[in-house]
Amino acid sequence: MNARALAFPVVAAVLVSGVLGVQLANGGGDFVPARSAPPCAHRAVTSVSTGIEGLSEQLVLIGLDGAACRLHVTREALALDLAESRTPTDAQVNAVRAGLLDAVNRLKAEGKLPPASQLTDEALDNSNLNGLVKAAIRALPDSLINSLLKTDDVLRRTINDLDIRSMLTNLNDPDQLSQQINAAVTKAVEESLAARLRGLL
Repeated sequence: MNARALAFPVVAAVLVSGVLGVQLANGGGDFVPARSAPPCAHRAVTSVSTGIEGLSEQLVLIGLDGAACRLHVTREALALDLAESRTPTDAQVNAVRAGLLDAVNRLKAEGKLPPASQLTDEALDNSNLNGLVKAAIRALPDSLINSLLKTDDVLRRTINDLDIRSMLTNLNDPDQLSQQINAAVTKAVEESLAARLRGLL
């Protein structure tokens, strides 16, 4: 074996040692895996989405934290358990519904619920109402819509009508728990809002 062939392992060992030395000098030896947040910790929740989807996303994240708190597990553990069991228990279904309802109360208390008029166009765009009905609803003044429809009431009715057991039974991946529930809540809010808006005519 020639000198060049022997030099490669030596150079590699020196480089690896150098990298490890830098890592250790900068605290790399103290690595501790990130822990899940305590189940009842009050976490700040924001959404990258807007409108009904953004609102639903916030409701779901807060709601799942609330459900996990009620069940004395982390949100991650709840998601994993739901995905593995494929059959949610009554306690899990009740905890998720109660968590979502609590999320409505929290967002209302924090002044983060938009007035119904801000959600009207989006709900109508995604509804199957005919064009004349949509035009008539859009002609209503925002003040009338907001006086007759309260966002928190619409959300509570929607959550109480949701088939949460079916949503949780169809969960395929624990990492998609929030996304799957969010999609169902978004659709349900749009349908509920559109139906209630139609009732104003």
